[in-house]
Amino acid sequence: MEYLLIGFLTSLSLILAIGAQNIFVIEQGLKKQNVFLVCFVCSISDLILIFLGIFLFHYFIQYFNPTIELIFNILLLIFLLHFIYSKIKSFNLKVNFNNEIQDISKFNIFIKTLGFTYLNPHVYSDTVFFLGNFSKNLIFNQKILFGVGASIASFVFFFLIGYLSSYLSKYAQSDKVWKVINIFIISFMSLLTIYVLMDIIN
Repeated sequence: MEYLLIGFLTSLSLILAIGAQNIFVIEQGLKKQNVFLVCFVCSISDLILIFLGIFLFHYFIQYFNPTIELIFNILLLIFLLHFIYSKIKSFNLKVNFNNEIQDISKFNIFIKTLGFTYLNPHVYSDTVFFLGNFSKNLIFNQKILFGVGASIASFVFFFLIGYLSSYLSKYAQSDKVWKVINIFIISFMSLLTIYVLMDIIN
């Protein structure tokens, strides 16, 4: 149980930082748009990457070179620019607060969630490399407990922010509030884009 708790707390400390993926989950929660799907995909993805890191850490550290990291950063940059463009394009559109109407298909939400998850190099650095490296000296049973604890932290975190945002969405039922939310999202994503661009340049 000790390693289960260590895994839980270590993983939680990594994912508490606000990133593009977390912002996306919160936004979908506020819109009440496929919240379970988004939270589930993010959680399962973390579980997969956590156990890849735990059991294949040495393999990944051997092949994950600066060139591969550069490719991931470029893909993430393109993805973020497209996301920001779509947000700016729809900035003055009226927000539909009818929860029964889903104007974006589950497939599109699924693809977006995968993009925010797997095109983000920090997801790999946190789950695969940090947690993998942290657990490399543990024995097999300890690795399992550590991985389960870390995975539970991801499930708890994503479903908490997703459904908490969904619950709080009743306080965001106005175009003015959504304009403020979108300004924050565009600003944050722009800063993240600059950060990724600087990482590519350096």
